Parts: sequence; C-alpha cells; structure tokens
Amino acid sequence: MSTAAATAACGGGGGTEEAGGGAQAPATVPELTDEPLTLSFIWFEWPPAQALEDFANAEYTKERPNVTVEVNTVPNANWHDAMFTQFAARQTDFDIAVLDSQHIGEAVTNGNILDITDFIEGNVETEAFDPYLLAAYGQYPQAETGQRDEDASMYGLPLLGDTWTMIYRKDLIGDEPPATWDEMISVAAQCQAENPGVSGLAFHQANGSDAAAVTYNTVNGLYGGNLWDAEERQIEGVINDEAGQKAMDVLVNEMKPLTATGSGNWFIDEVNAAVAQGKACIAFNWIAASGGLLDPAQSTLGSTREEILDKLGFATLPTQETDLVPLGGMGMHISAYAPEDRQAEALNFMKWFLQADTQQKWAAAGGVPARTDALQSPEFLEAGPFNQVYADSVERMRDMWNVPEYARLVDIENTSVNAALNGAMDPQEALDSIAVEQQEVLDSGGSGGL
Repeated sequence: MSTAAATAACGGGGGTEEAGGGAQAPATVPELTDEPLTLSFIWFEWPPAQALEDFANAEYTKERPNVTVEVNTVPNANWHDAMFTQFAARQTDFDIAVLDSQHIGEAVTNGNILDITDFIEGNVETEAFDPYLLAAYGQYPQAETGQRDEDASMYGLPLLGDTWTMIYRKDLIGDEPPATWDEMISVAAQCQAENPGVSGLAFHQANGSDAAAVTYNTVNGLYGGNLWDAEERQIEGVINDEAGQKAMDVLVNEMKPLTATGSGNWFIDEVNAAVAQGKACIAFNWIAASGGLLDPAQSTLGSTREEILDKLGFATLPTQETDLVPLGGMGMHISAYAPEDRQAEALNFMKWFLQADTQQKWAAAGGVPARTDALQSPEFLEAGPFNQVYADSVERMRDMWNVPEYARLVDIENTSVNAALNGAMDPQEALDSIAVEQQEVLDSGGSGGL
C-alpha cells in the first residue's frame, strides 16, 4: 500500500506516514481552499476558550474571510477522554486538539497528531520563543524539563501559556505578599484568626482533571522534592522521599486546616468564587482563569475594577527550598484524521497565530502569549495585574511526567491526594500508595520517552 493510501486508510489528511509517530505535515502550507470552511478546535470549558474563538473570528478572518473558527468545549474532567476516544476511533470531529503538555506522549505514540517538525523549521521564528515553552507544548520525547532538544520532533506549538498566581487580600494582610511558603501559611493562619468567616487559604483539591495532583506537585517542588527520576523511570522512593513527605505533611496538616468546610473538591471555579465573595485571605489559581476576578458583576469586593484592585493583589508564588512553579497552558496539535483541506488551514492558522503582531493582539485580547517579545510588550504587561506574574514565572516552571502513561499517573495521584486532604487516607499512606501504584504503571508501560 502506498504512503498516501495508508494515511487515507486511517482517516487522515494529506500528511505522509512516519513510523511510530503518525503523519508528517508538509514543510509549507499547502494550497488553501476558497470555499467556506470551518476550522474546529476542541478544548475544555473556561474563559480562554471563548476568548480564542472571539479573537480568531475577529482577526484571522481578516486574512481568511471564508473561514469560521469554532472552539468546541467539554467539561474539564472529560477533556482528555473527549479527545482520545475520537483518536482511538481514528476519526475526529475536530481539526486542532488543544492538548495539555503531558498528553503529547500518548497522542504521538498512538499516531494521533501530525509531526510538524519540518513545517516549524520554515514557518515559525523559533528563536523568538523561550526554548522551554517550545519543548513543553510540542516536543516529544521530552527533554529534561526546561531544556529544548533541537533533535527531537515537534508535534505542536504554544497556544496559551499559564502558571499559578498567588491572589491575596491587600486590605487584610497588607500590600506586601509573603516571600516564603512557610511565611505564607503563617500569614494565612493569622488572617483567618482575625477575620471570622474568611478562610486563610483557597486552593485546588478536587479528584478530577489534574487538580489535587498539581497542588501536591507544587508544594513538593517548593520543598525540594522531585516527582520522579526521569532517566531511570523511577518514582517509588523519589516522590515519597523525605522532601516529598514534608510536602505532604505541609499540605494536609498545615494548609488544609486553613481552608473552608466543604472545600475538599474545589477546583478553578470554586477558588475564584471564594475570592470574589471575599471568603479567602490567600488563594492560588491559574492566571488564565483569573480575569473574572476583576469583573464587578462577579465580585463583592468592589463596584469597579479599581475598587477590586484596592483589595486584591497578584504575586508570583512564594519560594521555599526552591522557586519552582507549575507549568500550565496548552499547545495546538493537528489531528492526523482531519480532512486534507482543514489540515492545511490548521497549519496556516498556526503560522499566523505565532507571528509577532498576532501574539501582541492576542495579549491585548486577554490571551497569554508564548513569544518573548509579546510577553514583554506593554500590550501584555498592562492588560492585567497578573500578567507580570506570568512573565516573571516562565523561568521557574516545572512540568509533570511527559509520558504516554500520563493519564493513569495523574489519576492515581489525584485520587490519593484528594483522599488525604479529605481525611480518608493518612498522608504518609497516601504518598506511599501513589509511589507504588505509579511505579507499577511505569514498569508495565514500556519506555515511552523521558
């Protein structure tokens, strides 16, 4: 069977088949159709998804008036399965999948997304991006976190950068945010004691998506822990070493008592609601989900944006033993099963989206760009009080495990961390259980890259 026929038999578009990595995208944008075309994304339900659709239909259509962009969304908890169920069927109703960085390995191993290495070389100014962001949102196999491997293949490009910001009540704890994690806990405890009805902390604890896992992993990193030894593919004895145990103790025994009753399944929306309703002294949330906190219609903290900002401050995460912060954000990846004309349009969209002027417009529209010049531009830094936080956090980021087994690893961790936070498991028991179960997954899952 010819290469083209093999690709078509799998439901794919016009790429060429590449062993073990799906189809290879062409090095240039193929001829685009002048017929009406809908370019479809799949993402999860949150404000950046609607912002992307609005932005693309306002700006991309100036160049491609025959194209309509749709960003279809699903609940966050269903996001992975909504994409990979269709991938498994080798037929997708979306053209561009917005993947978490850790989803890339699974998609590449199964041949679900196009290899765009050659396309990037001739169409994207890679030197305009922090190498870490290119690696995080597109490279497989993943290099050591924070390092770009120029010889590795690329399967995606940055769509939205993100990390956690610390949100704090300036009117309750003062204008200066806590500098260390230990100090933050102390300040939160004092604030809670002095303000009845206001909890010291609000953070993600849910057993869904990556909520509880990201919270533990963040604390783990700040107290000097590691999630695994990537080179040796070793988790047991690493995540639950002395630093890992300290992090779990801090999370469950020092931070959890400062949260509201019933917060054991909180995620993005619940944390934002606690802040907006004036019920948290200090909170942690993704920057890209924080814009609504400045909307007077959603807040009890003020009738104007300025009044709200008199009470709310946004800062980078405090440091402790290290200064690590969680990598958020996602990349764009082209379905190997999209029709040929829509694969071509997707490549053209990516090329357009990552140009300097587009990235600055995306920043002004409320997006979090990945280009360094856009990150440092007034359009971005002045668009929101948390944007400087992101720009200052890029060099501090740490990701999770970029392996095909990611979905199983994160489910294990979410379940046990959530159980520990809700009193259903002893903290040490929960951490040891994570280590054993995750190690079993790695040991039975093949090599799968770093």
